[in-house]
Amino acid sequence: MSRRFGRGVLAIIALTCAASGALRLGFGAGEALALVPEGAEEKAPQTGAQTGAQTGAQTGAQCEPPLAVAEALTKREARVAEREAVLQDRMAALALAEKAVQTRLSEMAQAEENLKKVVAVADGAAEKDLSRLTAVYEAMKPADAARLFGAMSPEFAAGFLGRMQPQSAAAVLAALDPKAAFGISALIAGRNANAPKE
Repeated sequence: MSRRFGRGVLAIIALTCAASGALRLGFGAGEALALVPEGAEEKAPQTGAQTGAQTGAQTGAQCEPPLAVAEALTKREARVAEREAVLQDRMAALALAEKAVQTRLSEMAQAEENLKKVVAVADGAAEKDLSRLTAVYEAMKPADAARLFGAMSPEFAAGFLGRMQPQSAAAVLAALDPKAAFGISALIAGRNANAPKE
């Protein structure tokens, strides 16, 4: 009984080892076949017609791109052309906008020049009017001019007295009320107090 049991166990172990070896041999053969380079396996002899047909098919496959690749390239080319058209439109719009800005800047520069001329003419006319009025006050009798200056605001009177000849201005100040004359004199003296010294 024990001998039969021992033989059975040995038989099971032997079968297990044999199965393991067979499995390893099978996996090794698969890996070995995978490592065989293409074209190394033996080929059946082919006829000349078969060889020519195969060569022509290989050459055609190498020369003609697959249909999917051709369609992808066509679509990509269409997208690139569309983007180029959009870019050209944007560049044209930017060129038009830049031209419009340049035109507007030129118009503004011309308007500024015209405004400067108008202001210069207005300033010249105002200066002529002030000079003429100052000459009129200088030609008046000091007492008559003092009555007019006494009715003016001190700032306004100080502006005219500052433009008058010193002798005429002194005569008018002498004819004014002392308080009014002092206020006008203080305004004339303080006009340039805040002017830069250098």
